[in-house]
Amino acid sequence: MESDASSSPRRRSTSCYSDSGDSSCSEPFSECGSDDLSFTPGAAAAGIHRLLLSCASEASEDAISSLVAELESPSPSLDSLRRAAMELRLLAKHNPDNRVRIAAVGGVRPLVRLLSHADPLLQEHGVTALLNLSICDGNKAAIAAAGAVRPLVHALKSAASPAARENAACALLRLAQLDGATAAAVGRAGAVPLLVSLLEAGGARGKKDAATALYALCGGARENRQRAVEAGAVRPLLDLMADPESGMVDKAAYVLHSLVGSGEGRAAAVEEGGIPVLVEMVEAGTSRQKEIATLSLLQICDDNAAYRTMVAREGAIPPLVALSQSSSARPKLRAKAESLIEMLRQPRSPSLRARPAAAVVAAE
Repeated sequence: MESDASSSPRRRSTSCYSDSGDSSCSEPFSECGSDDLSFTPGAAAAGIHRLLLSCASEASEDAISSLVAELESPSPSLDSLRRAAMELRLLAKHNPDNRVRIAAVGGVRPLVRLLSHADPLLQEHGVTALLNLSICDGNKAAIAAAGAVRPLVHALKSAASPAARENAACALLRLAQLDGATAAAVGRAGAVPLLVSLLEAGGARGKKDAATALYALCGGARENRQRAVEAGAVRPLLDLMADPESGMVDKAAYVLHSLVGSGEGRAAAVEEGGIPVLVEMVEAGTSRQKEIATLSLLQICDDNAAYRTMVAREGAIPPLVALSQSSSARPKLRAKAESLIEMLRQPRSPSLRARPAAAVVAAE
């Protein structure tokens, strides 16, 4: 039997891992950040307020068709394009019926064309209008069919405003939810490394949007998991998981779990020091975090004696025993904890038990 937790070199934390204080096992991913027009330069607050009120109501098909026609005009002024794109953006933001009407009158393709426009504000309106349209599940296929994936990836990479880049990440997330083929297409277009960069260096909203998009992409297409590992996603995920102040513990843990489903992901998680982080989460996390950490450790330990040795030496057995005996834990979670305990207590060869963990990994 392995030694108890007191023999582990891992430093114990007294803080509880929690994004929001919720210890339930509910879905950790909410929708992406909402459309926010507060950044619009040069717009009078009163005028914007009137426009918001007018766009909150249902618009007629003729009114929407007129705005779409303005976008398709052969020689429009920049101001008229901005106005039409902004109104379509707001109409799609506030009213579900407007989202259907905009797509029905052919508004998707001219909005997609705006993604490549040189004007940063017009590009932002185009990105965000498509994001708002994609809230309607019925519009996702039309947006993908209009060729939006690559322009959205380009906007994610090079849009001038942070809001446009974050909204591009959200729009790509929604398209990835359409089906596995679309998720794979988003990955092939180069979105994954850009999302990993946003996860590393973005603001608070950008990091959350990147994690949510990566979760959808990696869950939708296996090839995207390899892309995420190759892009270095494991390190920033572990950093977020180890930092309760990040507000990203749950999201990062779920993305990591999707990555350790592959051999490359398991190897990267171990190499980057993921085992101590996961064991700490089993001990100090919320119920949801204990569950996802246990599932990730099961993946890591499956069919790999060296990794099982490392997990046991890290002091995983005592918190797992406590979890398996907890009356507040879900029965399935207790069963998973018991399975992992049994796996960790399986006999290992004397050579593996005597060698340092680093040497064990090197030999694998």
